[in-house]
Amino acid sequence: MQEVSYRNLTWVDIENPTEEDITYLRENFDIHPLAVEEFATPTYRPRATRYSNCLYLTLHIPLFDSTKRTTYAGEIDIILTNTHIITGHKNQIYQITQFMEKLIGGDGVKRHYMNKTPSHLLYEILQILIESCFPRLDHIARNIDMIEDGIFSGNEKQMVKEISIAKRDVLNFRRTMMPQRAILESITTQPGNIVAPDIKPYFHDLIGTNIRLWNMLESSKETISSLEETNNTLLSQKINSKMNFITLFTVIFIPMTLYANILGINVVTPLSKHPHGFIIHLAVMFFLSLTTYIIFKITKLL
Repeated sequence: MQEVSYRNLTWVDIENPTEEDITYLRENFDIHPLAVEEFATPTYRPRATRYSNCLYLTLHIPLFDSTKRTTYAGEIDIILTNTHIITGHKNQIYQITQFMEKLIGGDGVKRHYMNKTPSHLLYEILQILIESCFPRLDHIARNIDMIEDGIFSGNEKQMVKEISIAKRDVLNFRRTMMPQRAILESITTQPGNIVAPDIKPYFHDLIGTNIRLWNMLESSKETISSLEETNNTLLSQKINSKMNFITLFTVIFIPMTLYANILGINVVTPLSKHPHGFIIHLAVMFFLSLTTYIIFKITKLL
């Protein structure tokens, strides 16, 4: 747990809250008991709840798992009062950690970010978190460019897995970002004793940033879907070409197989006593195959 204070404003950040942390909140802060209970309970549903003396928010921030190569939702719980802002998150969110260390490290930084109300500091925190999504979208765009190069370089088979990974990444990103706009809009409707009126236009600006992120995600989704269709088409053409070759090879050798089976009948066959009979039979077999090939060529079946 980290804590930073300046004048009448205190920010407490708790990573992976424990029972001791929850007890500390109950004993040292005037927070509604239901808000503290919600703070200690993980949830998959973002929400904004107004209590008598605080505003409780649950947001999900897209984080990236480099091992699984996909985006996942990092939950952040926020309790906003007239004098405090309390944040809690199970996963490490380095943007919050970095910002907290920045505030702890200098009075000038505190004076810049913490000289007004908790809602002003909340705006700064949310702005950092939302702005951090743009580099992740750039990462997705680079993956899409790599997939496009791979498709048109003849690596369609290898790109099937890469396309699936990229699609999952975009899907998880969209699932995380979708509810954010409603939460930001709910903040702007809060009364002035919780969210200062002069900061509400800035939250509207965050809504605009969220819309820009969403539009970029939609563009990435459409691009990767189009690339998937293109890759499937090219892969199908390659498979069809190979199947055509196999079919042609099989059909051309059917006359040879039939002729050889006839010769294998347990009766006296023509040229069986001829000294060059084997060579003659081979020549006939190749002639039949050549004739079949010519017929296919003339009838444009090849």
